[in-house]
Amino acid sequence: MTDTTACVRELNLYRQYFDLVAAGTKTIEVRVKYPHLADLAAGETIRFRIKGTEETCEVKVVRVTEYTDFEALLHGEGPANVNPTATHDEQLANIRAIYPPEKEALGALAIEIGPL
Repeated sequence: MTDTTACVRELNLYRQYFDLVAAGTKTIEVRVKYPHLADLAAGETIRFRIKGTEETCEVKVVRVTEYTDFEALLHGEGPANVNPTATHDEQLANIRAIYPPEKEALGALAIEIGPL
């Protein structure tokens, strides 16, 4: 018997980024390549949640691309797709404030997302 249930991944997101995803203006989500995300694939659904709330937003995974670090990811994906409200340098600083160097060393994932 095969399981045909669609995979829905739940990920926390800060309010400022959640609002951009919900508005459809943030099309690339940045994550560290943690083991639980290593098999994330196009076609899956991500349910973003603002931590500590019931507020959610579901999106479809369009593509997942791995990069060696956040600098390479921003260069490859374009900063406007990651956060249209911040410059490249601001984004790099913000991402690195969330993920310390030992996390970045695991690799960076650019998750292209779109509406369901």
